[in-house]
Amino acid sequence: MAAKVALVTGAGSGIGRASALALMKDGFDMVLAGRRKEPLEEVAKEGAAFGRKTLAVPTDLSDPAQIKALFAKAMEAFGRLDLLFNNAGIGAPAMPLEDLPFDKWQAVLATNLTGPFLCTQEAFKIMKAQNPRGGRIINNGSISAHTPRPFTVAYTATKHAITGLTKSTALDGRAYDIACGQIDIGNAVSPLTERMTQGMMQPDGSVRAEDRMAVEDVGRAISYMASLSLESNVLFMTVKATKMPFEGRG
Repeated sequence: MAAKVALVTGAGSGIGRASALALMKDGFDMVLAGRRKEPLEEVAKEGAAFGRKTLAVPTDLSDPAQIKALFAKAMEAFGRLDLLFNNAGIGAPAMPLEDLPFDKWQAVLATNLTGPFLCTQEAFKIMKAQNPRGGRIINNGSISAHTPRPFTVAYTATKHAITGLTKSTALDGRAYDIACGQIDIGNAVSPLTERMTQGMMQPDGSVRAEDRMAVEDVGRAISYMASLSLESNVLFMTVKATKMPFEGRG
């Protein structure tokens, strides 16, 4: 049986890298997308140990033309798409809501919301037309899809919107055997969360260090979601550091 094909955005580091490696270990051929070529190629080399075919495609997820080119290259290389993990995301500098520059707001929306929407559109076109039909889309929602941190209005707004994208995609995909779910991740170890060990602002104004969890645990969670038949779907999953402030935050 031919290998399944997955496409992971933000695949060069952190959650994207861990998820791509976990999926390759489980037998997926892989399309690796991200802004920087070198990290993608490093992940591809690591994935070679699992005997999987890989394609690294440097892509700016805020550019619609580059997104179209990404999926065209994926189809040229593999001929189908079974899984899309919309993982890539950015934040804006922490500051009071009223001081956030418009261009920073627009940049976060372009990458965190418009990018996943456009990727979902391209994946739908492929998954509806291919044989066997269908596939799975997983969105990275983040803990901020539920509860914001102080001074994160742009990031939080996009992650709340991702929940709406997930529900609409799951609903509209039913007729075409396209399943869609969301994983909400809290404090996974990555370069972006190093500052959490030094101290993060809490809703009461205090600054406290926060616990983190192994990013490989996120990879295993993605592997589980991806392993299900298309008759089953994890609509929402939360994976977080056990001791991070979330339950009862603030």
